[in-house]
Amino acid sequence: MLPLGTVAPDFQLPDPDGRQYSLADFKEANALVVVFMCNHCPFVKHIQQPLAELAREYQEKGVAVVAINSNDVQNYPDDSPVRMAEDAKKFNYPFPYLFDEDQSIAKAYRAACTPDFYVFDKDRKLVYRGQFDDSRPGNDVPVTGKDLRAALDSVLAGQSVDPDQKPSIGCNIKWKAGNEPDYFK
Repeated sequence: MLPLGTVAPDFQLPDPDGRQYSLADFKEANALVVVFMCNHCPFVKHIQQPLAELAREYQEKGVAVVAINSNDVQNYPDDSPVRMAEDAKKFNYPFPYLFDEDQSIAKAYRAACTPDFYVFDKDRKLVYRGQFDDSRPGNDVPVTGKDLRAALDSVLAGQSVDPDQKPSIGCNIKWKAGNEPDYFK
């Protein structure tokens, strides 16, 4: 996992319409959530609407949210930019949904699965990396975003985020053949 205190790795990525975004586009935010996600993963599907709602709620408090899809779309066409645009519209994502075609940004963040959440404070230092909450497809635990909310509430209150953080659980990022990161070896 990316160590707490790490400065957010920069990125320059397009959304499905070709608009480019970089880390600097979110410099005014009090906190930044970076979520690695995709379209086809059942763990992502399980939280899509609650994630969009959480993002809207916290954007009103000065939090920026950006989603990144790093999956191999040749082998997983449901994660293509066309499908990304469809999901963004269907769930009314209030955040940019970006495509990491060469998978370099997923590697820079040491992302492992979808969804995978990172929270950076005002100085863009990592204060949280972990799960949305304890809900999983089929476990009957309500989707609340409890863990992510607790981290964001701490950051916004100027308090330290609890370092006892549960890693995300989901589908592995679908790496292109031969592009698997060293941190898995």
